[in-house]
Amino acid sequence: MNTPSGGGLARRSILTGLAAAASLGLAACAGPDPLAQQAAAGDNKNYIAGDGSVQEYAEESRSAPVALNATLYDGTPVSSADWAGSVTVLNFWYAACAPCRVEAPHLEALYQEFAPKGVRFYGINVRDEKPTAEAFERTFGVTYPSVQDKDGKVLLAMTRFVPPQAVPTTLVLDKQGRVAARILGGLEKSTLKALITSTLQA
Repeated sequence: MNTPSGGGLARRSILTGLAAAASLGLAACAGPDPLAQQAAAGDNKNYIAGDGSVQEYAEESRSAPVALNATLYDGTPVSSADWAGSVTVLNFWYAACAPCRVEAPHLEALYQEFAPKGVRFYGINVRDEKPTAEAFERTFGVTYPSVQDKDGKVLLAMTRFVPPQAVPTTLVLDKQGRVAARILGGLEKSTLKALITSTLQA
C-alpha cells in the first residue's frame, strides 16, 4: 500500500490553509447582510455586489414613501418631496465599481427615453469626491444628476431596500414616492425598462 510522502502531506496542509484563509476573507468582505454576499476578488476594488435579484412590490405591499434630503454634486439641494407625482429611479453607484461602469450607458439610455415622460433619474454616489464622480460621468456620457452620499446619510435612510455596501442597487419609486421595484446588482436594460414602464402604468 502506498503511503503519502511528507511532501504530499505538506502540500495538502498548505492548500487546506489557503482555502480556509480565502473563505475567511470572503466572509469578512461580505459582512452579515445575506443580500450582499458577492465580494469582488483580484482587482483591488473591494466592492460588494448584490445577488442579481429583481423584486417588484405590489401596490398594497409597498411601504411608506421614501423621505430623504441630499445635495447634488453641483451643490443643488434635492428632496424626496420634489419627486411627488413622478416615477423616480435611484441608482446607487461609485466610480471604481465594475458593474456600475457596465450599466452606466443603459441607465443613460433609459433616462433619455423616459425623461420626456416625466421619469426622474438620480445617481446616489456612495464613495466618490466630486472630481472622480464627474470624470466617470464624462467617460460614460451620464447626464442625469448624482447625489454625493459619502457620509452615508441617504444609504442609511434606505437600508430597508439597499443592503449596506451592496453596489450597484437600483430602485424604482412610484408616483407616491414608495419603492415599487428593486434590482440588486448589475442591471439588464430590458429589465429596468419593464419595471419603469410597469410603474408608470400603475
